[in-house]
Amino acid sequence: MKNSLLISGITIADANEESFVGDILIEDGQITRVAENLEVQADSYIDATGKNWTAFPGFIDIHIHGAAGHDVMDGTPEALNGLAAALPKEGTTSFLATTMTQTDEAISVALQNIQAFKAQEGQAEMLGVHLEGPFISDKRAGAQPIEHIINPSLPLFNKWQKLSGDQIRVVTMAPETVTDSTFIQSLANEGVTVSIGHSDATFEEVQKAVRSGAKHVTHLYNQMSPLHHRNPGVVGAALLEDDLSVEVIADFIHSHPSAVELAFRQKGAEHVILITDAMRAKGLSAGVYDLGGQDVQVTEKDARLADGTLAGSILTMEKAIQNVQSITHCSLNELVAMTSANAAAALGLSNKGKLKAGMDADVAIVDDSFTVQLTICRGTIAYKKENRV
Repeated sequence: MKNSLLISGITIADANEESFVGDILIEDGQITRVAENLEVQADSYIDATGKNWTAFPGFIDIHIHGAAGHDVMDGTPEALNGLAAALPKEGTTSFLATTMTQTDEAISVALQNIQAFKAQEGQAEMLGVHLEGPFISDKRAGAQPIEHIINPSLPLFNKWQKLSGDQIRVVTMAPETVTDSTFIQSLANEGVTVSIGHSDATFEEVQKAVRSGAKHVTHLYNQMSPLHHRNPGVVGAALLEDDLSVEVIADFIHSHPSAVELAFRQKGAEHVILITDAMRAKGLSAGVYDLGGQDVQVTEKDARLADGTLAGSILTMEKAIQNVQSITHCSLNELVAMTSANAAAALGLSNKGKLKAGMDADVAIVDDSFTVQLTICRGTIAYKKENRV
């Protein structure tokens, strides 16, 4: 017996096709039919007629460290369960568990914990690992502990990949720290996305990395050599290299609103991926929280180390979308690209990023102010905004 859900009378958004008002039939965790009018019976119904609601493919956050008091580096089942349970409230239905620069032992424990994790019903799905550090530049460490930064090592990466159950999907690294193209090429050949970040590379060093197989840039503008008219740096290369997609933390703290607009205009929606880079304090009150053994002072706006360095964010995907739409006035198509379709493509996922028959039933339903009203994770209603559904 199939468990079915019919969503009717809702605007259906897609990255590549015009949006339209129609119905979505979900059966056993999968979208089975999408059309303007479905005359079918279902076990349960969501009637969006007249509500100005839009169905997005569930948001995919490929760079998130923690939320709701939990952090990937805690290395416990409770931490991943807590993170996965917290994300549907902001429309996020899947994510990459993001590590940070730490000892071999600490990273190994976190990766072994990740290998054993499987999301429960109603939780966001973990799609794999984003290894942020320790293969970065000590000149652009940011909140990454400098004492644990090391040069890229293929044997160490291979060890970690095995411990993770081959789930490392993205690796942030500084290309100027390698002497040849072997490391980048090896990862790229395995289907791992090499992301340039926490890097003091020159424009030319980034170009070389792109030729070797780098495809991505970690939190554009932050902790990388800046744009200068005589030395364009990582930022200049990120904006000019067509093969590079860029992560953007659109909290208007990590990047000025006009810098976010610049990235959108220069890269186009097809090369921008919205992320949160959130830490454990997301969703909690102001106070002092831990990040990689460091105290982070969290206010209602941001998270910073004692010296003022930004230490991740407390941004939600919901707020990121609202911010980007307010500054760029982008279309629904472009928002779908930046919140799910581009991430799915970067990760080689054919079952995410679209609301089409045969896709996973991951859906974020928002109102006309892009406030999340309801989130569906693999066919299960994981979040409902109170008094609205």
